Amino acid sequence: MNQPNRPLMLTIAALAVVVVIVVGALSGIFTTPNPDAAGTPSPAPSTPPTLPPPTQLTLLTHDSFAVTEPEILGAFESQNNAHVNVLRAGDAGAMVNQAILTKDNPLADVLYGVDNTFLSRALDAGIFEPYHATGVDAVPAALRLDARERVTPIDYGDVCLNYDNEAYSDANPPPQTLEDLIKPEYRGQLVVEDPGTSSPGLAFMLATIARFGETGDYTWRDYWADLRDNGVAIVSGWEEAYYGSFSGGSGEGDLPLVVSYATSPVAEVVFASPQPAEAPTGVMTDGCFRQVEFAGVLVGAKQPELAKKFVDYMLAAGFQTDIPFNMFVFPAVPNTYLEPEFTDFAANVPNPLTMAPGQIGANRERWLNEWQAATH
Repeated sequence: MNQPNRPLMLTIAALAVVVVIVVGALSGIFTTPNPDAAGTPSPAPSTPPTLPPPTQLTLLTHDSFAVTEPEILGAFESQNNAHVNVLRAGDAGAMVNQAILTKDNPLADVLYGVDNTFLSRALDAGIFEPYHATGVDAVPAALRLDARERVTPIDYGDVCLNYDNEAYSDANPPPQTLEDLIKPEYRGQLVVEDPGTSSPGLAFMLATIARFGETGDYTWRDYWADLRDNGVAIVSGWEEAYYGSFSGGSGEGDLPLVVSYATSPVAEVVFASPQPAEAPTGVMTDGCFRQVEFAGVLVGAKQPELAKKFVDYMLAAGFQTDIPFNMFVFPAVPNTYLEPEFTDFAANVPNPLTMAPGQIGANRERWLNEWQAATH
């Protein structure tokens, strides 16, 4: 019997050893890793977690509040996972009264629209939390009327006399000063708002007090008695005066002079179809009274931190740029972009009349009573 070929057997054995080594090495790659071993691969990504429901922020404001929707409030909401509830409460005076009456259980987190004619009432009632808003350092000092920063200036406007351009000519010019309004040639041409029920009416009364004063040979009370004798018409509010009694622009009345705003001609152009090359109304820039509107975080707010962010947002470029064409007032932050119609048709008031909020607050009720006696 023949013996096996020894070299061939050694070769086969060697090959078997190599196969075992290779298979063992590869098994370390393709077998399931030990879950307890270091360097274990991360598990497959799971479904992203859903966001919590939006935080509810309530804004208390006046009926004239307007912004471009949904862009302006929507941007704030998306940035902060929030929803802004807008609670309108009538005119500025009614809004402030509501905030004061509900201060122990506030209706909102943040308030916008209190102006300098009602500011002292709100501050004295203690309804606002102090807050130094982001961006407020850029606002002119003349608009920052509360040294304790309980409110933040957002915009401003000037209450001025407006006139119907078609009613006047070079031979028969419109009035140029407050003193002109008591001249015989303007008899029966002026309509004003009751200062007890109207914000522009109150501003115009304050302008006459600032101009003529309370003492001396001729006071603001004498001026109003002269306006009365010259046939001034007095109505309850701005809409009744401008749309119902005024003959200029979109007014349907027959009186060519009305207490309105330096920016009213802008609205007349923007809302006309087709838009005219010139505004149908003009502005008497003497005797204008500057109104500043503020926002503030309410004491007892349910969302105070979000309210602060909203005040910051109102000073940011997007909101400030949106203000002029929606509320027809000037943004508080200088160098904010203004549309050409605004720069072309809004009257520039170089020297508006002003008065400290504390002085207004201390005397408002007495002045209203004296106005009532002088005009009736």
